[in-house]
Amino acid sequence: MPTAIPPVAIFTIGVENFGESLPGRSNRFDIKPEMLNVARMKLASLLVGQFRKIQGVFLLLLLLNIHPVFLEAQILSKVEVVIKTDRDVQTGAERSDVWLPLLKNKRVALVANHTSLIGNTHLADTMLSMKVNLVKVFAPEHGFRGSADAGEHVNSSKDSKTGLPLISLYGSNKKPSPEQLADVDVVVFDIQDVGARFYTYISTMSYVMEACAEQGLEMIVFDRPNPNGHYIDGPVLEPKYSSFVGLHPVPVVHGMTVGEYAQMVNGEAWLKAGIKCKLNVIVCEGWNHRNYFQITVPPSPNLKSMNAIYLYPSLCFFEGTKVSVGRGTEAPFEMIGYPGCEIGSFSFTPKSGPGSKSPLYEGKVCTGFNLRPFGENFVRDTGRLYLFWLVSLIEQEKYNPAFFNDFFDKLAGTDLLRKQLIEKKTEAEIRESWKPGLEKFKATRNKYLLYAE
Repeated sequence: MPTAIPPVAIFTIGVENFGESLPGRSNRFDIKPEMLNVARMKLASLLVGQFRKIQGVFLLLLLLNIHPVFLEAQILSKVEVVIKTDRDVQTGAERSDVWLPLLKNKRVALVANHTSLIGNTHLADTMLSMKVNLVKVFAPEHGFRGSADAGEHVNSSKDSKTGLPLISLYGSNKKPSPEQLADVDVVVFDIQDVGARFYTYISTMSYVMEACAEQGLEMIVFDRPNPNGHYIDGPVLEPKYSSFVGLHPVPVVHGMTVGEYAQMVNGEAWLKAGIKCKLNVIVCEGWNHRNYFQITVPPSPNLKSMNAIYLYPSLCFFEGTKVSVGRGTEAPFEMIGYPGCEIGSFSFTPKSGPGSKSPLYEGKVCTGFNLRPFGENFVRDTGRLYLFWLVSLIEQEKYNPAFFNDFFDKLAGTDLLRKQLIEKKTEAEIRESWKPGLEKFKATRNKYLLYAE
């Protein structure tokens, strides 16, 4: 059903411009920048945690002459958006009338994980019940059942339920070998993605496409909606920073489904030596890029909610810093902090557990910010990466380069963002530097879209 953008957006849009005067009026108070920054962070935390007090917060905004971009917010608040779930959308996997004839009399390999469902039934079980000759399963990061840690080695084995051979596509074996494809005629890919460049499922898909192209095999992608498919944002990856957390020259948020992305990889000749994959995409029905899609099965162990999924593109940068994103808590990617952080009133203690066996700062109290439900009530509806926390925390660290680790540039796809933050660039200045790359990418992306915008 159509759902109006939450009114809270009116009071949070423009927090990054905290301290600016309203048009035609001067500031009432002479506030030092460092005092203002602390106020910004505390106000953001208040906005997240105490929605019932929003009228009081609004009064505070007026008293301090804080600029919440009222005109933009008023326009946004009148926009009707459509939220859809798997009850409203027919995924590629559910369209068996289309794909079943394509698999007849063929030996099939399936690239899948725990999200590869038709209703409550795994696609592998459905295929076997339909007498598809399913010969093996390739599993991505987190494994076939989706329980492995981020970056954890996933062993090849057999699926306990079906007895099918399981081959890991993570660690040293990211790409199927010719021997692993020798008894295969067609490969099916069906995994729920979240639309961020550093979410590794699209890298797995690209390597499988390349292996299929080299062996002359067809690859069929069962498409699924992208929960972050309604916007595009972030720095475009520079080729020298290509890695498994970002293979191609796309922005952090690419706004494409896996089917659209596969078409772009093929069409732009991004596979090794420009080879082409025999690609077939089984499209979804009942979804487009204007819709919000609510995922009902967590796509990985540390993205447990829609709030986390919306925050993930903005918070994953912190994985390349000293800041914890809450791995080892009940709500990873819904909080940020670290021991000794001098701003923020929220505290959490990471602990070892399923999906996070050795979290950063395990057993240590971290201070920072609880961002629930900031993702669903602000980040989603503004349709852009939220750099406020990154800019603010590097400022609190006095722009010390040691705030970052070697992983940051790989996540950003460039060293420019790190340098801009150290050089005290504003969010507006950083965003301006993204524009040329984003415009070029949008023109490329438009050629491969399968769904209306």
